[in-house]
Amino acid sequence: MEILYITLLTVVASGVGTLTGFGTSTIMVPVLLLFLPLPETLLLVGVIHWFGDIWKMILFRKGFRWKLILLFGITGIIASYVGANLVFAVSERLLSQILGGFLVVYVAFLFMKPAFKIPKSSVAAVSGGALSGFFAGIFGVGGAIRGVFLTAFDLPKAVYIATAGAIALFIDTTRIATYVSNDVILEQRFLWGFLFFIPASLLGASAAKKIVDRIPQKKFRIVIAVFLFVVGLKFLLFPM
Repeated sequence: MEILYITLLTVVASGVGTLTGFGTSTIMVPVLLLFLPLPETLLLVGVIHWFGDIWKMILFRKGFRWKLILLFGITGIIASYVGANLVFAVSERLLSQILGGFLVVYVAFLFMKPAFKIPKSSVAAVSGGALSGFFAGIFGVGGAIRGVFLTAFDLPKAVYIATAGAIALFIDTTRIATYVSNDVILEQRFLWGFLFFIPASLLGASAAKKIVDRIPQKKFRIVIAVFLFVVGLKFLLFPM
């Protein structure tokens, strides 16, 4: 039954993650922590998230911003490695509350000052990559921070999702390798479960693409902001 529940959870989480460019781990990690230790949870969700990155790149392959991918990706790789190695040494509860508070304040400010945007600059991309990589490494959730910085560049929605997927692929590859190198392993039943989890992630991503295609470009940034606010509240009120 665990495999069935995780499969259904993967469909939902993958759909949300594809629609917004983030959110898969935000949904899956808290649920899986109910019956799995943190390291195994991060590895399991990390692999599913890795395939989700691939689906985003394939389904929204109309264009990438390679400069952003490199700027976010390089610092993201380094920060993800550092974060993944600190999994057992830092208070995840405190970090998740800090992340949640930042997101809530940022989105509230955004609605009060709708014209405000993080400056489009290489510094913003490098900072976004570092922060998202670190949070992804330490508790598997970094996409929301990446979304904050990526929205500053006003990318077309398909390009935004594809670029977010490519950046996440760099970060997820690094953190998965780091978890494995630190002797984190999954039980055999979960390894067999990937035969169901991976197709489920593709199903969720494909369904989300149909929704994205119907969202007007002008409203897409609002959709992202709403999801950022919900994620922020979750981490602020119900930290890991």
